[in-house]
Amino acid sequence: MKALIAALLLTPLVALAQYPNKPVKLVVPFAPGGGSDFTGRLIAAKLSERIGTQFVVENRAGAGGNLGASEVVRAAPDGYTLLIISASYTVNPSVYKLSFDPVNDITPIIQISGGPYVVAVHPSVPANTLAEFVAYAKKDPGKLAYGTSGQGSIMHVASEYFLDAAKIKVLHVPYKGTGPALQDTIGGQVQLVFGAIPATLPHVRSGRLRALAVTTDRRVSAAPDLPTVAESGYPGYEVTNWHGLVGPKGLPKEVVDRVNREINEIITSEDMKKHMATEGLDPAGGTPARFGEILKSEAARWAKVVQQAGIKVQ
Repeated sequence: MKALIAALLLTPLVALAQYPNKPVKLVVPFAPGGGSDFTGRLIAAKLSERIGTQFVVENRAGAGGNLGASEVVRAAPDGYTLLIISASYTVNPSVYKLSFDPVNDITPIIQISGGPYVVAVHPSVPANTLAEFVAYAKKDPGKLAYGTSGQGSIMHVASEYFLDAAKIKVLHVPYKGTGPALQDTIGGQVQLVFGAIPATLPHVRSGRLRALAVTTDRRVSAAPDLPTVAESGYPGYEVTNWHGLVGPKGLPKEVVDRVNREINEIITSEDMKKHMATEGLDPAGGTPARFGEILKSEAARWAKVVQQAGIKVQ
């Protein structure tokens, strides 16, 4: 009997030591084609390669990312269902009535990357600079529309934050992810988008979109000729789009530490840093505790912006 009890007690420890011993699901709470999808698939491929167990991306778009997030929050805290989150995740508490606490009902694992949004327009828009776009919007109010990854998303908040600073009105058209918003901007159904840089720059380089500025407080090496929004006449404006990884509340420390360690090593490798740089991204990394602090501070920051801009989910 003692041997049986000892074996039962050791079973969870053995399972943790062998983690992961079956495929791990990385939930991306947005449609394919956007920045979260890009990050999720890149990290999944690298983890699969390093660990030898498949990390599989599953897109669960809807409700501004809350559909996929709530699925992961309810999942067993065993490390086999994890969530890719973006800056939108810290906006959601201010614009949605959530069924979970986005800070206290999850386990932070690591911040993966950070970078700007690209302010881009359809080539038919007669503007080569942000100032020209603002002048055009003021001249013909109500004619232009902009696309976002959803009502109350970070793209929505970042866009309204700028429109408020520029004192212009542009119609908001929400989509179920960055990908669809980009496609409709390329198609001319909407004229403006604040797109995640990995998903947007290829369309800028191909000439299907025209970039006007980046939203970070400094230019990016992937597009050094693009000025920042602040340089374009709106000092103080700064929005960083970041991505990270979290899991359900109660993830074992051994699992968190293993995944954190692997991703830290992935994103600080020379080839990965070069790859990220070409996409306008910087590796982030750090400890789970540090990422937890970022989630708290970002949620507080966006709560103020949402209130000031009067953003509501209809």
